[in-house]
Amino acid sequence: MKWIIILLLLTNTYAGADSFEDGKNVFMQKCTECHVGHIDRAKIKENFEQRDNKLYMLSSPSVNMLADAITDNFKQESQVKTYLTSMLMHPEQVSKILDPKMLKFFDEKTALLTNISNGEVAALSRYFMEYTKRRQAKPAPSTVMLNEKYNAVGILSEAQATNKRIIIEASANNCEWCQKMQKEVIDTDEVQKLIKEGYVMVDVNIDKHPLPFDLKNKFKQITPTFFILESDGMFVARYPGSLGKSDFMNLLREQMPKNK
Repeated sequence: MKWIIILLLLTNTYAGADSFEDGKNVFMQKCTECHVGHIDRAKIKENFEQRDNKLYMLSSPSVNMLADAITDNFKQESQVKTYLTSMLMHPEQVSKILDPKMLKFFDEKTALLTNISNGEVAALSRYFMEYTKRRQAKPAPSTVMLNEKYNAVGILSEAQATNKRIIIEASANNCEWCQKMQKEVIDTDEVQKLIKEGYVMVDVNIDKHPLPFDLKNKFKQITPTFFILESDGMFVARYPGSLGKSDFMNLLREQMPKNK
């Protein structure tokens, strides 16, 4: 395996950009080929200390592993920017901030870096500085919306990194049953707990985006419809129509990944 720090930059740049969202966009667009999304700290510890990296088979650190390591070692944004600039040219310097228990699994470190601007480095610096703080202040939602940035690639990356199944909800702008179920079922604490335990759940507004993973062939134009997929995108089951709280919880328990 190779740990490849990929920040291959396209023609557009973020000249002068230093906001959290700009940094997030830089990371999502140009770093996720190698770096996966968030993995719970307990699972990271289990993966490296108990399972010899066999749980996730990571060849590079997850986004929160990078953010935690950076913020543990640097307290000023200017320090982070200086460090990132140096690390992108000399990736072996990451050994200064990562736990050796993790680092030993990342066999080869190769920098593939072209035309990165000061603005992009500043944006990434702000993103890493704010990442841990924002997650601690506000838990990540269990349901996210499909959009131009969070697409099939991002869904698969997150599901495989966390060993979860995928739920795709087909909704629509004027779907009253979708809104009712969101408020009375999906947003309740009991359902949220089950979703976060075993699923990556993505709401796809079919008025704005096509269904990913070739699900249009299985969609009967009923909203909401819930599709259960394996972490690799393989179809498992379809549930058309609105469901009550107890029925939806039973569905989640029934389809829960066997490792959960």
